[in-house]
Amino acid sequence: MAEQREDEEQEVTGEEEDTATSPPSGGSTGAEEEPGSGGEEVQADKSTPGEACLTPGEACLTPDVLEEVEDAETQADLPDDTEQLEESQTAENAGNLIETDMLRMEEEAETQAGLPDETKQLRETQTKENVGNSTATVKVVLVPEGHVMTVAFAIGLSIQELKCHLASELRLPAEVLQISLDGRVVEEKQSLIELGVRPHGSTRLEMSSTDPTTHPLRPLRPPEHDNMQDVITVRVQTDDGGFQEVVVEIERLRQQKAFMGGYRHRLTGAEYHHAAVQTLPKRRPDRGVVVFSRDTQTVELKSQAQQCPINVSTQMTGIGCYVSCMNDKLVTPGNYITAEEYHNRRLRAVICLQSFARRWLAQQAVDQLRRERDRRLAWLEMQERRRREEKEEQLRDRRQRWLSPQRREDFNLLYHALEKWRGEEEQRINSSLQGAERKAAFCLLLEQETRLIAAIGCHRIAVQNNNYDKTIRCFLDKSAAPHQWRAADGRLVEMDSQHTIRARELRDLYNNVTLPAVSQEQRLNILMILKHTVKEHECQLTWDIMDLIDREVDLMTRGVKAASLEGLRKRICTLLLQYIKTPAFNPEVAKLLKVPQNSSQLKNDMFLCHSCHRYLRSANFSPAASTRLSGQCRDCVRLDNIARSRDDFSCYKNILRRLRADEQQLNEDAKIPFLLQVEDVRYLVEVVWASRSAFHASSDLYNLVFARWERKRDWSPWNCILLSKEEISAHLEVQDVHKAYEATFIRRIEHKHMLARRHFSQIPVMAEYLDSQPDATLGNQLVSKSITVTVKHATDTSAR
Repeated sequence: MAEQREDEEQEVTGEEEDTATSPPSGGSTGAEEEPGSGGEEVQADKSTPGEACLTPGEACLTPDVLEEVEDAETQADLPDDTEQLEESQTAENAGNLIETDMLRMEEEAETQAGLPDETKQLRETQTKENVGNSTATVKVVLVPEGHVMTVAFAIGLSIQELKCHLASELRLPAEVLQISLDGRVVEEKQSLIELGVRPHGSTRLEMSSTDPTTHPLRPLRPPEHDNMQDVITVRVQTDDGGFQEVVVEIERLRQQKAFMGGYRHRLTGAEYHHAAVQTLPKRRPDRGVVVFSRDTQTVELKSQAQQCPINVSTQMTGIGCYVSCMNDKLVTPGNYITAEEYHNRRLRAVICLQSFARRWLAQQAVDQLRRERDRRLAWLEMQERRRREEKEEQLRDRRQRWLSPQRREDFNLLYHALEKWRGEEEQRINSSLQGAERKAAFCLLLEQETRLIAAIGCHRIAVQNNNYDKTIRCFLDKSAAPHQWRAADGRLVEMDSQHTIRARELRDLYNNVTLPAVSQEQRLNILMILKHTVKEHECQLTWDIMDLIDREVDLMTRGVKAASLEGLRKRICTLLLQYIKTPAFNPEVAKLLKVPQNSSQLKNDMFLCHSCHRYLRSANFSPAASTRLSGQCRDCVRLDNIARSRDDFSCYKNILRRLRADEQQLNEDAKIPFLLQVEDVRYLVEVVWASRSAFHASSDLYNLVFARWERKRDWSPWNCILLSKEEISAHLEVQDVHKAYEATFIRRIEHKHMLARRHFSQIPVMAEYLDSQPDATLGNQLVSKSITVTVKHATDTSAR
């Protein structure tokens, strides 16, 4: 009977354990552990079902007793007397209930001993079902990664259901998963009970994939993101004063925890959040005491008078009492100061302080004025030095252009100087000689002029030959240059195509052929390379080149001197250059040729020169702002200038270049200065402004510049003024010209503006920029027409 009673008690205990199980089957904690978390496994293995459940005596507690125990725990914060009274009553009730339940269990066990065998089998089946619903901690190791997944699973379920649950967690098909225990593959029909897993116990299984290439085993969340333990052991104190270790499984919910607030560091800006917990806060009972009140937050203030003890009584020398006078001081009264004297003394002190302060401020102001004066004088000196250096640079550049001219403008300057010298000599002869002496002097002057023109012509031919070689080499370098463009990051990208490579080979070949001094063997090698290169295309040009090459080779083998072969070599270079400029042999030069290969492009771009009677392209004519081409080409205009007027337009080019640079700084969208040509600037300077500055009538064209008349309006021929470089700085500081200048001067400037307006209003391009100011003030007395003026400039002695 004792053994049967013990068995019945164990069955009752198992039923109580089944009613207090962990979360339902299949509930995964979602935790992942490192393979090395051995400490947790040891705790899970050591925790037996008896440790996870209550003791047999505690399992017999009825729900009423448990509710009373919870009420006793919640009243733990009551006063001491009340707590002791309630604890004693609760303990007595609990003890009585426990005794009653123990007696009832013994009676039931005795009555069950006489039941038939069928009833016992039914009881055993129900007990097995309750045991099958119990959960256990299953740790699954993912092979070969080594990651660990912890799952709370019912031990009565099969391995197939466990695989389905793990497949849904890993998002993989269940057919590729394979579970093994201790290196042995587990059948899918087996349950955890058959594998020896006890209720509330733990086991360790290995899981691998049959197709690791297509379906590898990887956890959905890296292990470093989940550092919290899945199973912990908690030590709990029992009612009898002892301690019991209980294994607790931590369930992790997938929803995000609520934000509980926090703090932010003022210096570093780091944020610290309050942690959210799963345990609900314990509710404190109401003690009947008001915690928050106004009295506890108010400070009471009261005043109390006290008398210092040193003033209460004094001590003096008497019979039997000696007081030392070593520390005494003899105080004598001074002069009495009235309020008026006091305020007068304060006033004098304030006046003294103010005088020193004002003196210091005056010194600061004077120093500031002195610094501004010095800075102004230094700026004026720098401007004067800059103008002087610029003037010297102009004279030096002009002298250098006279001595070694290289451009067409330089030769125009020479012819202009020759014409000025001839005019001065002619004037001297007319003023000093008469009759036959005058004629003889003119003949001698003509011979000298002829010799000078011949010398200038010889020098011009030499410069043209030198410039021709530079032009050819520059042309070849442009054709052989790679294509360039700017990338998105600002880098310069270069690309070579098959045409640029071909152009580069021909350029190198031309440079080798034109080498002046090479040995006979090297020359023969260069000629053979040239012959093999031109043999690729058969035409009359290539046949002529090969014929000349064979002739030079034959003459070289016969011992002819290199000086005798100079003409033959020049013919080879000329034909080779013609070969390189042919787009059929060198496609890259098509974009550099002045004459397009397509004749249809020349249909609307050919004009007749009335001087040389040649049909030339528009690029060979000098266009003016009127958009009409002149009747003479550039070569005829240049030849006519050299033969007759011999004018130098470099000064007008400098004025136009300076005007465009200044307007570009003031307004990037300026258009009128870029529409004007050198001829238009010459008309403005010579006809409208009479080649003199508006202020002091300076006639040095190299020292004159254009500026705006009104600063707030863009530059135009009807809003400009011609000044010298020394006068321009003073005019730019004027804000309002109507207040700064006299009425007579303003009317003279406006008259010149009206002349310029009448002239440029006939030009369609310039008429678009005319403002709406009426020009009827001049009436019909002004007639705009082309005027050709020849101005005899004053002799510039400094230029000589």
